[in-house]
Amino acid sequence: MDPIADFLTRIRNGFRCRHKDVRAPFSRMKYEIARILLEEGYISNFQVDGEGIRKAIVITLKYNEDGSSVIRGMERVSRQSRRIYVGAHAVPRILGGLGVAVLSTSKGMMTDQGARHESVGGEVICKVW
Repeated sequence: MDPIADFLTRIRNGFRCRHKDVRAPFSRMKYEIARILLEEGYISNFQVDGEGIRKAIVITLKYNEDGSSVIRGMERVSRQSRRIYVGAHAVPRILGGLGVAVLSTSKGMMTDQGARHESVGGEVICKVW
């Protein structure tokens, strides 16, 4: 099973069920994805809860005034069976810049805009819009 796909599915299901918070097992990559989602305004907050093997990330979901979710869609791009790498000049734009692609680069996890600014490529982890 893919832990990143599971993480994205937990967030997606939390929005569909109108939950306030979502819990997921901790990993550094999930932490960095949550940090990027917070910086881009897709979630309200997140925190790390617990210690050791019971460590988890608690994500506070964000909704619009009409009760609809801020995130319209999330998609895992690079999978365990098929990794998708892009060069610095081939970093994808999501919905013409309205969405965000999360990349794992040699300079750390960053958005597509940050990767273009730093002129680095890497593995495309997921797309959020």
